[in-house]
Amino acid sequence: MDTKHIRIDDFNYPLPDERIAKFPLSKRDESKLLFYNQGKISEHVFHDLPELLPTGSLLVFNNTKVIQARLHFKKSTGALIEVFLLEPAAPKEYEQMFVSKGRCSWFCIIGNLKKWKGEALVQTVTLGDKHFHLSAKRGEQYHTSHWIDFEWDDPTVTFAEILDAIGELPIPPYLKRNTQESDKTTYQTVYSKIKGSVAAPTAGLHFTNDVLDNLRRKGFHTEELTLHVGAGTFKPVKSDTIEGHEMHSEHFAVTRSTIEALIRHAGHVVAVGTTSVRTLESLYYLGCMLLHNQSDVEPTWHVPQWIPYEQSETVSTQMALQTLVEYMEGHDMVVLHASTQIIIAPGYDYHVVNNLVTNFHQPKSTLLLLVSAFVHGDWRIIYRFALDHGFRFLSYGDSSLLIP
Repeated sequence: MDTKHIRIDDFNYPLPDERIAKFPLSKRDESKLLFYNQGKISEHVFHDLPELLPTGSLLVFNNTKVIQARLHFKKSTGALIEVFLLEPAAPKEYEQMFVSKGRCSWFCIIGNLKKWKGEALVQTVTLGDKHFHLSAKRGEQYHTSHWIDFEWDDPTVTFAEILDAIGELPIPPYLKRNTQESDKTTYQTVYSKIKGSVAAPTAGLHFTNDVLDNLRRKGFHTEELTLHVGAGTFKPVKSDTIEGHEMHSEHFAVTRSTIEALIRHAGHVVAVGTTSVRTLESLYYLGCMLLHNQSDVEPTWHVPQWIPYEQSETVSTQMALQTLVEYMEGHDMVVLHASTQIIIAPGYDYHVVNNLVTNFHQPKSTLLLLVSAFVHGDWRIIYRFALDHGFRFLSYGDSSLLIP
């Protein structure tokens, strides 16, 4: 199959608005779970997951935390400008960004851009008994985003504290409602730790501490990685074929010990969510790129969009991952920081991920392409079952366990 010429219209299905879950269930692990096991489908409850997973499975979770990425400024004219944080510009590293004091810069999407003529936007921030001013100045445009310089006149306050005080959590646009106080809790996984995402890794929203404890009691192993989910995850495919769609780039971090665990559990890896899939499969290509790069040039640590389809890899998964581990050992790297633009679509051969926990995705989305590649085209059967059996869709909806 020529992946680039896949027609996105072939991945459409009718999704009535009432089937999109606007809010989560009050108990996360009481959501429905569709179990697709080598072509057979059955219905369960999410807390049944430990009974359904293959013995010896290693579950890999994305521990990213959603930030309150929407900032609202009011001009003297009364016009409201929304500044939506996409990714750090200066400093570039997320950890350094959130402890920045006095100033920092982000790439941002601007809402109501035509009303912002270029003057500095200012608002007063109250933090406990402190009152100070935060200003935003607009810089150059990069694709659909702008470089924004933030400055504030209290050098004791970090940017993380400012976001917690005045930022708004960015829930998905298809929920068609305002963010509520409850979303601050329900739109985070119970294991979220590392700030940086502007959207939740939603497959993880079903897990409770009870389910996690039950998994460990039953002898399942778990590992965590971090991929900061970008706004591009909601970017619709507007071209007729996927060749015309530019995938967004996302940053991730994986420890050497996690990669070693993947090697030990080869053939039994369960990705929790499509963000974990993108990260794990990208590790394979980073290993292949290291193998092919025999020079002393520093690796770029970036996986391009089309690399899986432009070269036929004969490298085994074990060899690719072992190459990564050996490089990291030789360079005293405990954590691998990289980025990926990978698109996973029918025609893709999975290398690392064997089983998948995921929600039900939007029609004509790149996430649906990823699922179709995983179940070898059976996505229509799965989605028809979900629609016929009252499953709830998208971020706050129900879940599935897919064993191809």
